[in-house]
Amino acid sequence: MPGHMRTHGVDVLVPATSANLGPGFDCLGLAIGVHDRVTAMATEDPGVLVHIEGEGEEILPRDDSHLVARAMLAAWSAMGVPASGAVLTCVNAIPQGRGMGSSAAAIVAGLLLGRALVTDGEDRLSAGEVFDLATRMEGHPDNVAAALFGGFTTAWIETPGAEDVHARAVSHRVHPEVVPVVVVPPVSMPTHEARRMLPDLVARDDAVFNVGRSALLVHALTADPSLLMSATEDRLHQDARAAAYPRSHELVAELRAQGIPAVISGAGPSVLALAATSTSATALAAAPDGWEAVVVPVDTAGARVHIYG
Repeated sequence: MPGHMRTHGVDVLVPATSANLGPGFDCLGLAIGVHDRVTAMATEDPGVLVHIEGEGEEILPRDDSHLVARAMLAAWSAMGVPASGAVLTCVNAIPQGRGMGSSAAAIVAGLLLGRALVTDGEDRLSAGEVFDLATRMEGHPDNVAAALFGGFTTAWIETPGAEDVHARAVSHRVHPEVVPVVVVPPVSMPTHEARRMLPDLVARDDAVFNVGRSALLVHALTADPSLLMSATEDRLHQDARAAAYPRSHELVAELRAQGIPAVISGAGPSVLALAATSTSATALAAAPDGWEAVVVPVDTAGARVHIYG
């Protein structure tokens, strides 16, 4: 293998994420305590071999077309490092195609593994450059920001429309009374299909509505959870996608009718309830037959890397 590669393996633990959180389309994200763990080791043999356990093991590719491998190769290219052969082991817990940031987690994992496998990787590729690369690969910064940095994140692109994407993000501490509950259906919905359902233009009143709710959501989620019902209202994307997953849309309405702030998680079809200790059991009990419901902690650490040896 090239001399700049570590002889020992590295691994990364990356959290699932829920983006949008109602009004914060493509801007707001929340890291939650469901994780994928990926281990990588550079090898003398060319190409990338991928072992997969857990979510996606029956459908995901096992060569260098796997998203983690593609991100790892992108990191090496950005650092000007010749590609090495590698073996990846992915132990996945994040559901695929359910609006919980599985693609963002794969991209973040691959970029961080690629950097960590290079002995001077942190000097060659800064944290900001990792974020920029991840945003470029994902297409928007909300999920990758939360996956990288943890907690509740506000993310934006400093260079909209430019080929050289530069993204930034800030993390906020979630109020301790907020108890996230995710309700995951047995069917998936690819994000690219969900995005095709959105209109190209929105009414000014709807845009103003969401701007106000997004600003309120930052305050509600960090300082005053009593405002979360109003703060999680949306007019830009959830109704537009309702036909793609009507049962998810109905569940959001059912939970909200019981006073539980609920939203579509990311592009769906999972549902995120920002419950309280007193209402988390109600949110769990509302899960339709065949769906999985679980209370999840907020992941405040974001992606973390361990280098063996």
